[in-house]
Amino acid sequence: MKYRKLGKTNMMVSEIGYGMWGMAGWTGSDDEESFSSLQLAADMGCNFFDTAWGYGAGKSESLLGQLVRANRDKKLYTATKMPPKNFKWPGRREYTLDDCFPPDHIEEYVEKSLINAGIDSFDLMQFHTWEDHWLDDERGINKMLELKEQGLFHAIGISMNRWEPWNGIKAVKSGLIDTVQVIYNIFDQNPKDELFPACRTHNVGVIARVPFDEGSLTGTLTKDSKWPEGDWRNTYFVPENLISSIEHADALKALVPAGMTMPEIALRFILGEPTVSTIIPGMRKNHHVISNMGASDAGLLDPDLMKELEKHRWDRQPKKWSQ
Repeated sequence: MKYRKLGKTNMMVSEIGYGMWGMAGWTGSDDEESFSSLQLAADMGCNFFDTAWGYGAGKSESLLGQLVRANRDKKLYTATKMPPKNFKWPGRREYTLDDCFPPDHIEEYVEKSLINAGIDSFDLMQFHTWEDHWLDDERGINKMLELKEQGLFHAIGISMNRWEPWNGIKAVKSGLIDTVQVIYNIFDQNPKDELFPACRTHNVGVIARVPFDEGSLTGTLTKDSKWPEGDWRNTYFVPENLISSIEHADALKALVPAGMTMPEIALRFILGEPTVSTIIPGMRKNHHVISNMGASDAGLLDPDLMKELEKHRWDRQPKKWSQ
């Protein structure tokens, strides 16, 4: 496992981190299997674990706390996210700070997350939704700075809306945040246009999420894919999106070199962007952990292959189903 500095923080984080939504918000999760996967990742050098109160109303946070206590000999970086007060994802232009992150709500959910995890502080506390105009109301960020000063967490981040990397550049340029979490993958390359240059200029760490485009970049989905009732993927992979996603993924398959898988090429493509500090694929099974952790050791892709993959950029606009 290789490590990169997380922006202006002192954290040296594993290139492959761990996204913990799937073990609490998707069907088919098994707590024992999830914890086994978490422990295997820690044993293989993963030291960055990203969760949120919204992942099972604290369930995922409790699993992270369990992992930290079971690995007192390792430095594991803990990141979580506060839910918006209106419990609506994603953020929307019309939502005010009072709708989503008034100061008392921020403090309440920071404390709830600490209780869920059973730890004294988080390494990173993130807004789970974000609108750049919220910076105009200084009460929110000032409360975060106050709680940071109290030692309840050590860095401040934002989690950005799907397909809207522009909606965080103001926060980056403010100098008040330490990290951004943004969708970046073979299809979603638009953060390279404006967001990543701003992050480099202001030394803000980048956490790349959704490396497999919610599954389409694993190459395993088909136009007939279905999920159990209640699974979030049913609301995302509506026919309009599923069919187009499969077609875009199929167009990539001829580029995958012999002996390499689509998930590996997807991760190594992201690692080819030096602005990214860590990638947080969701993992619930040991074989996923082994495969994904290996992408760091495998190193960067051939430059010619990177150029070909860049041609598969797919710029999309948020829709009602895209959440």
